[in-house]
Amino acid sequence: MVSIRSIKPEQTYPLRHSVLWPDKPFEYVKIENDDEGFHFGAFRDEELVAVISLFIDDKEASPVEARFRKFAARPDLQRQGIGTKLLNHVIAEARRLGATSLWCDARLDAAAFYRRFGMEAVSEIFYKGPIPYARFSRTL
Repeated sequence: MVSIRSIKPEQTYPLRHSVLWPDKPFEYVKIENDDEGFHFGAFRDEELVAVISLFIDDKEASPVEARFRKFAARPDLQRQGIGTKLLNHVIAEARRLGATSLWCDARLDAAAFYRRFGMEAVSEIFYKGPIPYARFSRTL
C-alpha cells in the first residue's frame, strides 16, 4: 500500500540526490526556492520511496502556471505505479491551487511516461550535462 503525504523540502533531498544526480554534490539537488514549494512523498510501509516538488508561479498572474521539479522514485520500485499515483496527486493539487497549466523539464528517457498524463514537449531539446531534456506541458 502506498500513501501520498506532504513532506518538508529536506526530506526530498536524499532521493533527489541518489536517483537524479548521484554524481553531483549533495547541495546540487537543493532548489533556491524550495521553501516556497509544495513537496510530496510516496510512502510504502512508512518508507519514503518517491518524491516530487510542486511550485506555483505568480499566483496573481493569469493564467496561473504550476511546475513540478525533482521527481524521483527509488529505481527498484519504478514501473510499479508509485510515480503515477504521485503525479496524479500533483496534478490534482495544482488544480486545487488554481493553476490552469502544468509543466516540467523532463528527461527525454521519461517522455513516454509524461505523455500518458497528456503532457507534450513544447521546447527544443536541451541538455543538463550529458542528459537530454525537453519542456513538457499540459493544460489542467
